[in-house]
Amino acid sequence: MHNKSARKIGLARGLSKLGYCSRSRAAELIRAGRVSLNGKVRRDPDAPVSETHDQIAVDGSVVEEAEKIYLMMNKPRGLVTTASDEQGRETIYTLLDARFSPKELDKRQQSWIAPVGRLDKASEGLLLLTNDSGWSSRITAPETHLDKTYHVQISKLADQDFVRTMATGIRMRNGEVLRVKRVRVLRTGEKNSWLEVVLDEGRNRQIRRIVQSLGVDVLRLVRVAIGPLELGNLAKGKHRVLTAEEKRMLDQALERNL
Repeated sequence: MHNKSARKIGLARGLSKLGYCSRSRAAELIRAGRVSLNGKVRRDPDAPVSETHDQIAVDGSVVEEAEKIYLMMNKPRGLVTTASDEQGRETIYTLLDARFSPKELDKRQQSWIAPVGRLDKASEGLLLLTNDSGWSSRITAPETHLDKTYHVQISKLADQDFVRTMATGIRMRNGEVLRVKRVRVLRTGEKNSWLEVVLDEGRNRQIRRIVQSLGVDVLRLVRVAIGPLELGNLAKGKHRVLTAEEKRMLDQALERNL
């Protein structure tokens, strides 16, 4: 591990930061006795590791820091954003090139990627994927307040009282107050409306819970932007590598919000 500070982190986190696999998968490998630290097998995922001086190996092969990969995907409805699903549902990995498949985790290290945050099964739109766990954490961290923009179709002709309530906030039965940062009506039909909703925090199913608490159904929910990065004309089910300019814009947005 090179060009890093001398601080200590846990072994599982260190393996993940090298881009080899997720932290949970790293912990599994460590507990199985497949990971060594400076030539000695360690079975504690929290064993301290120096990012600068220590050497990590899996099955006897030294893990070098992988080239960082940053992808964007237009996720369709019906897929879950996990590497595997215990219910047997299809995942976003069915859309990725074979070299990114989680089934290949034990054969190579350089192409492991994971979703940055989540879109639930019924939601669609812009999803980021990366093997840069530190960058992923910054994108999703609440303190960065990075805007996420959604287009939401609801089963109601939305009026100003409705959108004002979404922005003012609603207290849930558990006492939690949910609100959106901004909301406006995009267009209306005979029986439903499309809203543009902006969030700067990532609470579970936040938009759906707010809308449903008002007695309205969410018909479609599409994420169209993360910070300055827009979904644009990327076809549904497709993915591509972020351009250097897109990555730079996201990094600058993170820095401004800290």
